[in-house]
Amino acid sequence: MSLASTRSLFFMAFIAGALALGASYYLEYAIGLKPCGLCLLQRLFLALFTTVCLVAALHGPRRLGCLLYWLLSLFSSLAGIVTAWRQVVLQSDPAQQVSECSTSLEGLFADMPWLCVVKRVFSGTADCAEISWTLFDLSIPEWSLLFFVGMTILGAYQILRLVWYAYQRPPSGESSHGDRVGD
Repeated sequence: MSLASTRSLFFMAFIAGALALGASYYLEYAIGLKPCGLCLLQRLFLALFTTVCLVAALHGPRRLGCLLYWLLSLFSSLAGIVTAWRQVVLQSDPAQQVSECSTSLEGLFADMPWLCVVKRVFSGTADCAEISWTLFDLSIPEWSLLFFVGMTILGAYQILRLVWYAYQRPPSGESSHGDRVGD
């Protein structure tokens, strides 16, 4: 595994994350869509993923550093999958009860501890269940879910690849060539 390929993979993941983050800000500020609590959590995990990939691309780590960066990116993309999946479920089941009251996150953080806020956001609001924009018949949370699944597959593949290479490398002091018998 060369350093250049690792850096370029992190850089490409950063570009993909930056484009997705830019699209979310475009939809909010240019189109005028108001994000709900789950959308903001997805954006937070996307920003975390993008930041980890940028730092990794600039740092250019060795094997252990790559493993750490891929694990961090995998964690953030898995968290993004959970939040996007929850919103897709809320949007696909209109009979499911969601709270009508949608207070802002700032108001929730002022009144409750952060764990209660996360629980309340995951219970969903009417804003989270509303489909306000689609592209190719997929809503924003569905696009977000596809992005996070793709980045999870990339991260998991890279982690497995690093573990495989570490397993294949002989312990220190041994030759990587087989012993020649009969010479």
